Amino acid sequence: MPDFRITPYADAHIDGVKALWEACFPGNPAWNLAEAAIPAKLAAQADLFFVALAHEAVVGTTMAGYDGHRGWLYYVAVHPDHQRTGLAKAMVAHAEAALQALGCVKVNLQVRAGNEQAVSLYRQLGYSEEEMVSMGKRLGEINLPVD
Repeated sequence: MPDFRITPYADAHIDGVKALWEACFPGNPAWNLAEAAIPAKLAAQADLFFVALAHEAVVGTTMAGYDGHRGWLYYVAVHPDHQRTGLAKAMVAHAEAALQALGCVKVNLQVRAGNEQAVSLYRQLGYSEEEMVSMGKRLGEINLPVD
């Protein structure tokens, strides 16, 4: 496995996270872009946002959330050059440990339909598909910061 370290997100990581998410999540809607998602996460459970660094470059991310009932994983991303190295497994395990420390006993996540590589990874990590219908509702427009 290449050398990397997992650390809490810091403001200095923003450009690396943006580039990583653009590489890993092409065509993301505006509300999923780093400019929207990161400030929202920093306002709620910022300590559950992690980056993986290789030689100080951002090569992975994961966000977690816990509402006292269930935990969630979001934005599990690994740079294409670092995929299939164990980094995604390490990122998920790191987030799961942080959630478990908060008392979380069940973790949920969503995978975009057709992303069989991600589904395969999560199955290997003990996740299974559940008979649920995922529903969502936007509660307003996203206002991205203007440079």
